[in-house]
Amino acid sequence: MNYTPDEVLQYVLEEDVKFVRMAFCDIYGKQRNVAIMAGELPRAFEHGIAFDASAISGFDMDARSDLFLRPNADTLKELPWRPQSGRVAHMFCDVVHPDGTRFDGDTRALLRAAVAEAAAKGYEFRFGTEMEFYLFKLDEQGRPTDEPFDTAGYMDVAPEDRGENVRREICLTLERMGIFPESSHHESGPGQNEIDFRYAQPVAAADNAVVFRSVVRTIAAQNGLWADFSPRPLADHDGNGMHINISAVRGGADVPPLKLVPGLMRRIPEMTRLLNPVENSYARLGRDKAPAYITWSEENRSQLVRVPAAAGEYKRVELRSPDNAANPYLAFAMMIHACVEGLEEALPLPEPTNINLFRADAAKLRIYDRLPATLEEASVLASRSEFLRAHLPAQVLAAYDIR
Repeated sequence: MNYTPDEVLQYVLEEDVKFVRMAFCDIYGKQRNVAIMAGELPRAFEHGIAFDASAISGFDMDARSDLFLRPNADTLKELPWRPQSGRVAHMFCDVVHPDGTRFDGDTRALLRAAVAEAAAKGYEFRFGTEMEFYLFKLDEQGRPTDEPFDTAGYMDVAPEDRGENVRREICLTLERMGIFPESSHHESGPGQNEIDFRYAQPVAAADNAVVFRSVVRTIAAQNGLWADFSPRPLADHDGNGMHINISAVRGGADVPPLKLVPGLMRRIPEMTRLLNPVENSYARLGRDKAPAYITWSEENRSQLVRVPAAAGEYKRVELRSPDNAANPYLAFAMMIHACVEGLEEALPLPEPTNINLFRADAAKLRIYDRLPATLEEASVLASRSEFLRAHLPAQVLAAYDIR
């Protein structure tokens, strides 16, 4: 539901909301918040809530340490796991300077800008995510271990799949917050799970991804477990991906998914620094089901880009390299810019690669360009990129060591 500030104030009064989390993400996509008393909301809407940016990763590069959070009324959600007496609500905020100008490190604002630029050229994008995570047991002191919650495999069922009820609780909690998962299942790794989401507008889809991580960790903790989203938490088992599905509309008609592929493939080498931003990301790429080559196909999941067989609103392109260490606002923004570039320049579609790359011999693989194999290589490619410099402010480039 899209609320106005006045409607938020009325809702808070009628529903006995006592605390409001003023949420935002740092440059790396980690959710942060300041909890204010409900009585402070009028001030928050009118003037914003000040915080010390010098203590926030990536924000500390700005000489001006005082920033303000201005809540977006249309993002209001209650936190269902909090007490029903003295409820807690949540809103995403714009991060601005004291004079009201946008802070360059506000990646949510960067995604909004990308959406606006695309709209000016007639394009509307939709995103959906497929997010994987492991559930691990805790030790006697409540600290995370590397012992998976179960030993089940891909799409197994209970009793082998012990995460079934945890996933159910996660999905029902999300629905109560107005976020709608599409499906869930046990993944290939022991204790590994996946929950997939319906399509949404880009900013809403990124918000949902951020909230999802918080909900999963909260529900896992309530069940005496640790939820791990890292790209490859177990060396001998599958890594965690954040597969991103993207589609577009122009003039009320669907943009053919194949037309989105060339732009993504052209810019993926330099975008990888943002889509796979930590050392552990490169322990996942090229192993098990994670891609290593810059290829596409309509037929199998060993490719970087897959165009699934689907009809109607489910026609889409799936980018399979990103992982959960990525900031979804930056990931979606750069994917939009890459796709628009490909569409506007009418880039030709590369030949499909209709083989299983995981089973292909070395001789066949030599003809394909590879994704960066290390964080260092990804940083070098990003540092050479005029594309990234055209769309990202200096503060974001510096935070990702893009020189």
